[in-house]
Amino acid sequence: MKSQQRLFARYAQHLPPGTLRWIGLRPKHRAAMLSVANCLALKELGLEGDHRSSKTPGSGRQVTLISKEFIQQIAQHRQLSHLDPAMLRRNLVIEGININALRHQQFTIGEVLIEATALCHPCSRMEQALGKGGVAAMLGYGGLCCKILSSGTIKVGDSLKVIVAQPELF
Repeated sequence: MKSQQRLFARYAQHLPPGTLRWIGLRPKHRAAMLSVANCLALKELGLEGDHRSSKTPGSGRQVTLISKEFIQQIAQHRQLSHLDPAMLRRNLVIEGININALRHQQFTIGEVLIEATALCHPCSRMEQALGKGGVAAMLGYGGLCCKILSSGTIKVGDSLKVIVAQPELF
């Protein structure tokens, strides 16, 4: 276990559960997001119906995650009263948990085991979606890239629960 992973694990165990509030799939590259109530998460592939699930098996970017709180912060930076999560092109919106503390951690959403692998930085497409300054508004609020460790169904309303890492003996 890497030192940053150990540090995050120490604090992640104290996080309250979060709640899955939105699921979005991209059927093709650059296609409009489809909002769904549930979907099948496929181990080592991604979300069924999302174009990334057929790209690079085992990738650390099989699914992307952002928090409702981050979306609200981005909207505030853009002086918007509401921001549709589909505009940000993330797959899952979680509420009630500091998702930055999930980095390098494993957690469940419903019956699916997921691991957060890296920060999900905003791309230049956010300038088109949010207008000039869109990327700047998202800096630090882009969410996380994740990989699916077990297959199963996820649905809006499912809980996100952190898996407490066992300390290494040596």
